[in-house]
Amino acid sequence: MRSRLYLFSIVWALFLAGCGVLKRTSKPTGARAEIRIENKLPTLYVDGDKWPPFAYMSYLGEKQYYREMAEAGLHLFNIPAYLGDRGINSTSGIGVFRKAIWQGEGQYDFSTISADFNEILSVDPSARIIIRLHLDPPEWWERTHPDEVSLQPDGTSIRTSFASMKWRHDAGEVLRNTVDWLLESPYAPYLVGIHVAGGYTEEWFYHYSDFFYDESPARLKSFRIWLRDKYGADVEMLRTAWGNQSVTFETAWPEDISGKNRDEGWRDTAADQSYFDTFDFHAGLMAEHIMYFCDIVKDASAGRLLTGAFYGYHYFVTDPRRGHGALAKLLDFPNLDYLSSPNDYHRVAGEDWAPFAAIKSVQLHGKLWLAENDTRTSITTLLKDRAPDIDPPGDWYSEGVWVGPEDMETSVSFLWKNLGRMLAYGYGGWWFDMWGGWFSDPQLMEVIQKGQELYKKYPAEDDLAMHAEVAVVVDERLQFWDKSLGRQTAELMANRYALGKCGVPYDLYLRTDLDKVKLGRYKAVWLLGIRGLTDEEQRLADRLVAHGNWLLFSDGNESTLKAKDAEVEHYPKKNQWSAKELGELWERAGVHRYNQQEDVVYAGRGWLCVHSEIGGKRILSLPFPAQVIDVISGDIVKTDDGILELDVPPGGTRLFRVNR
Repeated sequence: MRSRLYLFSIVWALFLAGCGVLKRTSKPTGARAEIRIENKLPTLYVDGDKWPPFAYMSYLGEKQYYREMAEAGLHLFNIPAYLGDRGINSTSGIGVFRKAIWQGEGQYDFSTISADFNEILSVDPSARIIIRLHLDPPEWWERTHPDEVSLQPDGTSIRTSFASMKWRHDAGEVLRNTVDWLLESPYAPYLVGIHVAGGYTEEWFYHYSDFFYDESPARLKSFRIWLRDKYGADVEMLRTAWGNQSVTFETAWPEDISGKNRDEGWRDTAADQSYFDTFDFHAGLMAEHIMYFCDIVKDASAGRLLTGAFYGYHYFVTDPRRGHGALAKLLDFPNLDYLSSPNDYHRVAGEDWAPFAAIKSVQLHGKLWLAENDTRTSITTLLKDRAPDIDPPGDWYSEGVWVGPEDMETSVSFLWKNLGRMLAYGYGGWWFDMWGGWFSDPQLMEVIQKGQELYKKYPAEDDLAMHAEVAVVVDERLQFWDKSLGRQTAELMANRYALGKCGVPYDLYLRTDLDKVKLGRYKAVWLLGIRGLTDEEQRLADRLVAHGNWLLFSDGNESTLKAKDAEVEHYPKKNQWSAKELGELWERAGVHRYNQQEDVVYAGRGWLCVHSEIGGKRILSLPFPAQVIDVISGDIVKTDDGILELDVPPGGTRLFRVNR
């Protein structure tokens, strides 16, 4: 159920529309994009035709790079646009990529959008474009509305308060006017979606540096409205929940989540409900902003445009202050078509670069997952060289994660690994050429071209024999329980590295979708970081065991293993597992193991991908005899016994199509 704050903002928008302030001047025209369910997968359609869900984006795009993509058969592009006039990273001091759209009250400048459309269409008339629109306001707006900024203890401010309903309303009006302008412009036939973005790095993170504060009147007012809504205006219910007999809806304050005072251990729902409420409010605001802005896009376009957002980073970003703990709210929201994140930033050879969210849950709710493949290569450019006027002082964008591998062979391997994961697990993504030129090499472009061709050549299949036999269930709200503000949560979620190398594919679910883990679908289920099982969750877990599933349960203190007609195995203080331990455990449960050499293996929907850090002779075991096509070399191998032996160079990747 959406909060009273959200409903109030919708009513206000409808009132303005009735007054003619937000009224559309003509019927929306142009392209129609939608997500359909096909072979149990969310699938992209544009004007009635199925499209490969692969796109290209650059902050500093050029005709040369757009032309290369078009010649590779990729015709879906993302472009950035900004309401505000400041860089996306409020900590690094990075400059702006585009001129602000929102120049003043009712004053807009769409020239950068026009320029980007014109540049792409000049080299690819078949292009279709999604605009990533960052909704943070310009500085003049914050100066005009001092009560709506994120007020710090010393009286300064850090950008807009994300509890501000005034900002949401005003930014929504600009968004609607922008969509109206686009649909009445010559670009309407080429526009297929709006990616609603906001906050730190465009990813709906709260802006802060070391400690989070927002002492604005807007936040306190919004929190008290939220509390009243949650507790049905029953003050006795609030007092019981908080264990405070003097608190009222007029005196309640959010807890201090600044991070100055951290602790160890886990919170208790009986003693710490005020913290849980603070974090639920904090994360829920971000989810409700996304819903609010997506509603506007759908209404303004009469449902013709896709809507998407970055959100749900619980598998990688474990600090609850960032605000990513309300993905479940978005999954049931009909006006959101896709969700996105980058891939795991432990960008080394031999590791699985998993998306940041439980994408099995995302897909089950009919949302397309689009990975942001900002994969560094040996020709990755640096911001200081490409745009020194945007690059901030220091080495923020010149070291560490901003530097790619040294050689082209590893770079090509990384792109094949990105592609193999997307194909095997039924999602898409965009090749994010951040500063431009990162993929501008024939060997790299060959991978991108092959991705387009393979998607079209091999329709997605729902092959039961290649289904994952392990389900992992995680709780996006575990970070709320964590007194260390995410450190303990991060230790549990770090099991994703061992999961990625144990030779066994797995499906990742949210805790709120535990009831969707079908009996008979899996042989083993891992409840990873699940605390305080409800009676219904315990019943579901017991039913899985009774049906023959092995159940591994790690709650942050210990792990236990349950199997039908077997003694419970206890692992005191064990919450981190190695790839070897997990592989052997899954084998005991009867799970098919594709590889025992701790390589990264992706398997599903007729695809098999192996990526190896050390390389050499690798052995893969298929669950059935098959004809295997090496899509890189074109070689065809028939395996009568399901055993595939192959050579992989160090840091290399091999991708196969598996035909039974």
